[in-house]
Amino acid sequence: MKFLCVECDEPMQLVTSQGPDEGSLTVTFGCPRCSRRVAMLTNPLETQLIRSLGVKVGGRTVPAAPFEHLRSSLARQRVEAFEETLETPPANPTAGAGCPFAGMIVDQEATAQRATAWSAEAEARVERIPSFIRPMAKKAIERYAESKGYRTITETVMDEARAALGM
Repeated sequence: MKFLCVECDEPMQLVTSQGPDEGSLTVTFGCPRCSRRVAMLTNPLETQLIRSLGVKVGGRTVPAAPFEHLRSSLARQRVEAFEETLETPPANPTAGAGCPFAGMIVDQEATAQRATAWSAEAEARVERIPSFIRPMAKKAIERYAESKGYRTITETVMDEARAALGM
């Protein structure tokens, strides 16, 4: 990513960078031709995003090597990745060692799926919702029905949910 001077159409160069201070980062860029300056101020979430992407603020001192990111990712060898283990697989494969709450989430989803049934008319109506938003809308309707104590979602329940949720 580069900042271009609108007047000169020249790539701006890093002048200063300060921070992160209280999570915020300040970076100043300047045009080498007309000396115009631009400052970029990030909030704590944007600063965290920049860090998680591995962006190094301050410019490069040496040109990037071919496949540099890939090489740095492969620098640490994992010999155990190709070794066969005789351990038995976990009973719940989604509840791995990574997240201690993964099993609870899977259990909650299974319980939620069992708790609410959909009538045929309601299912047909849900299918008319655009596919990119359908899972979110369906989940919102299910939560509404669960909060009101409905065991079966009908078109009437969908209308109530629509009115209550402002859809």
